[in-house]
Formats: sequence, structure tokens, C-alpha cells
Amino acid sequence: MVVLHTLSDFIDCDFAVSDLSPSYWYEGRCLETGVGVASRRHRLRLPRTSMSEAIAHGLMQQLTNNDCYSREGKMYGILLVELPNGEQRVLKAFSGLLNGCNLVAGWVPPIPGRDEVALEEARTLAELDKIKQEILCLKQLTERQQYETLSDEFERQLQAMSDRHRHCKHQRQEKRKQICNTLTPEALAIAIEQLDEESRQQGIERRQLKRQQNEVLQPLQQLIAATDARISELKQQRKALSRQLQAQMQASYSLTNFSGRSLSLQQLMPGGSPTGTGDCCAPKLLHYAATHNLKPLAMAEFWWGASSANQDKIPGEFYGACIERCQPLMGFLLSGLRPNPPAPFPTREGGDVTLPIIYEDEWLIAVNKPAGLLSVPGRYRDRQDSVLSRLRHLLPDGMALASVHRLDQETSGVLLLARDRQTHRQLSQQFQQRQVHKVYEAILSGVAIADQGVIDLPLWGDPENRPYQKVDWQNGKPSLTNFQVMAREQDYTRVEFTPLTGRTHQLRVHAADVRGLGITILGDRLYGCDAVTSRLHLHARELHFEHPQLKKTLYLKAITPF
Repeated sequence: MVVLHTLSDFIDCDFAVSDLSPSYWYEGRCLETGVGVASRRHRLRLPRTSMSEAIAHGLMQQLTNNDCYSREGKMYGILLVELPNGEQRVLKAFSGLLNGCNLVAGWVPPIPGRDEVALEEARTLAELDKIKQEILCLKQLTERQQYETLSDEFERQLQAMSDRHRHCKHQRQEKRKQICNTLTPEALAIAIEQLDEESRQQGIERRQLKRQQNEVLQPLQQLIAATDARISELKQQRKALSRQLQAQMQASYSLTNFSGRSLSLQQLMPGGSPTGTGDCCAPKLLHYAATHNLKPLAMAEFWWGASSANQDKIPGEFYGACIERCQPLMGFLLSGLRPNPPAPFPTREGGDVTLPIIYEDEWLIAVNKPAGLLSVPGRYRDRQDSVLSRLRHLLPDGMALASVHRLDQETSGVLLLARDRQTHRQLSQQFQQRQVHKVYEAILSGVAIADQGVIDLPLWGDPENRPYQKVDWQNGKPSLTNFQVMAREQDYTRVEFTPLTGRTHQLRVHAADVRGLGITILGDRLYGCDAVTSRLHLHARELHFEHPQLKKTLYLKAITPF
């Protein structure tokens, strides 16, 4: 089966690369040798280049011409390799299964090892399917509907009886009032006894109906409870079987790197790995190259087909190594390649890439983001320079960094990033639950009248006019900002903002809109400031939050630069 393709299968022979700088680095740390762990001078890394992206675009064109590739969304990848004779070829791979198959002509085969557990996998999958069918059958138990119907009927009867008894009770009360003044004592005693007897009979009637309800429904309840217990038991069996199969597959999957060493997924990820680990494009491509004496030059991965379920993957967009499945393997897979010294990071201005670090520990890092720099990379090649990109380039553990929140490109100040998934999740929850205290400082391009107050204006981003935001009482999301005037300086106002929500451009719109302060932030051309100035005068000055691991409040501050 031919899996090595010529470049002309994807790009024109006269294709010329105008930009040689990588747009992304596949990067890792080998835990066995230590290479790439602490050294920033020698790293295990593989670039995504203009050439690899062009080849990937050629593959996208091929996928466009065949409807079978659009049936489901998945990751695809290409690896540009060099043969021992110096010629260049292309490998291509897909993640998981392609239309139910893991072995497709022209594509890199799956990582070996799965065949070793094929019989056990088939047996386990058959058992899992049997369990699934039994669970579905138990969930469709006819007695469930019977119980619901009878329960509703008894409730209806009890309610009707209760209404009738309440009406009778009211009549008895009225009758007691009448007979107390009209009957002789003997006749009154007899009449009251009759009324009491009527009340007792109605109580007996109510208890009889409830007893009947219990006699009818209790057997059904017991049957349903036993059925639910069986479903729970089956789910536990299914979970145990799935884990057992996953462990067997991880033990059988064998990855080989460029130093010729082979390890199982179980050895590489002893703490367990997510389902599908080893079936992604990057491991398949690198393993194949390592086992066939091919030198990798550049790699590119992209999403194709329907957008992912959570909309975090867009067709035709390039993506790096996934954090959960591929990144933990990358150091081992790249081992044996000649370590690459990091190339100068491509900034738009070609200036210094260093960032002032406000706080740093083993779980998180906070920097003072300069105005004009993105918080995270943009979608397009000319918008890759960002705080996250620079830190990933500069720090030994940079590839594990994840941004917890964002600041506008024009805004400077405290920006927080997490160094592991757990810290990222915990900090993100604090932001979502509004447990993080944020303070901004700004200069307004006019004199504010009020000294302090609260701005409550819902904001909405028009998809036809991005990134512009506007006040919209019908479609907007609740947006709340406290403000406090710090000083009035000639024709300007220095103000402190404390946002209670975190909408895009919230402070900028709340300042500019006439229903807010009615004065734009100095330098905010997007929202109508005409003053000539070097920057947007908005700075994220303070950030207070609970450290997820140390369980103490951190007070981070970046001095306002204007």
C-alpha cells in the first residue's frame, strides 16, 4: 500500500515559499533523557511551516472533491518527510476511523498493537453491546408507564375526594352554627353526632383509597426499583469492561521514536490516558516516519467536515497538538531527532519578545501585557504574535500554558495563565462565577460629571460588524460596571473601573455610550475618540483571586503606565 506521496500530488511544482518562519512548533520534553525539560537552548521540536500548510491546503482540496470526507468532522494531518536519498515526500493521516475503517489506501496505517487484542476487543465490544441492549430494554419496562398512569389516576381521585370532603366540612361547619340556636339540647347532641359520624366516614373513605393506592402501586415500585438497581449494576459492569479494554489496548499500542525506542501507551502514560490516545494524526504520522527511516521536516494538522460538537474546531483551520492526548506523547515521539535551538520569535515589529512577569509559581504565571499585543494567537498567520505564543516559545513548560482570561489587544495590564489543566479549570471557574476581583484604570477623553456610580447596560456584539459591541436591551447580555473618578485633569478624567461582568469591550462601551458615562476612553478610535494618541488609555491594574492550590488570596498589580 502506497502511503508516500510526491509534493506534486498536493501543490504545484513551481510553488514558492515566501515566508520561512514557522507558524507553530510541535514541541515536547523527553522524560527519559531530560532533553527539552529544562533547556531552552536545545528543544525537541518540529515546525508547522508555510510549505506544510500549503500541502495541507492541497489535501483539503482533495477532501472537498469527495463527499465521504464531509460526513463527520475529524482531524487530518500531513507530514513532510525526507527520504535517505534526500528526496521529499508527504505522509497523510486521519484521526480515529474514516467511515468506520482504520486502514485506508493511501493513508498512514494505525499504530500497531491493536491486532494483538482484536479477539478480546471483539468479545468485549459484543459484551458491551449486549449490556447496552439490556439497559435499553430495562429502561423501556412497560410497568414504568403503568405506574405513571395509575399514580396519576390515584392522585386525581385523591384530589377530587379532598375537594369534596373540604366542601362537606364547610357545610358541616355552617350547619353547626344553625342548629346551635334552633335545636333542643337532646336534638342538638344527636345532630352533632351525625355530623361527626359523617366526618369519620369521610376519613375512613380517604384512608381506604390511600391503602388501595399503596396496594396497587407498591408492587410496581418494587419492580421498578429492582430494575433500576439492575441498570446501575449493568452500567458498572460496562464501565469496568470499558476500562479493562482500554488498559489492554494501551498496553498493546506500541509507539516508536526516532532513537529506535518503543514504549507502550501504558508505559508512556501510566496514570491513564483518554480514549482515542494514539489514534490521533500526529502520533500516527511520527510513528510511521520513525519506523520507516524517514526524517520529518514539518507537520500540519487541520479540522475537516462538520464543526466539532462544542464548536471549538472549525473546518479548514489549523490546530496544534491536543493537550490531553498528543502533547504528553510529543517529547517521546520526537526523541532521536536533532534538538533545534529556538528560532527568533516572529513579532510584527521585530522587537523584544520578553514580557514583565508579575507573579510566577509552579501552577500559574501572571504577566504585564503591553498594549498592542494579543493575549492569545488569532486565527490567521499575521496574528500569531501574542502573550501566549511568546511564553510558549520562551518557557521550558510553555506548551502546557493556557490562558485563563483575555485582555483586548489595545489594553495593557495583568494577564493570568495556568500551567496545568487542573489549575486552568479551577481558575476559569472562578472567573465564570465572578469570584475574581478586577480593577482597571483609564483616562476619559472628557470631563465626567458624576464622581462614582454603577453602569448597567446590556451588551451585544453584532456578527455583521465585529468586533464592535453595542447596548441592546433585547439581545444584549447583562453587563455591570462600578466606576469611581480618581482625578480630573484639565479636559480629561482619570477613572477607576471595577467590572462585575466580563463582556467584550464592556468598559469601552460603558464609557462611550450616552447612557453610561457618555465619554470615550482616550485613544479608543473604535468607539469614536478622535484625539491623536499613541495608545488606548485602558489598563488592567489589579487582579485578586484565590490561588487554587495554595488556598490563599493573591493580590496582583501592574503599575499604570500612563
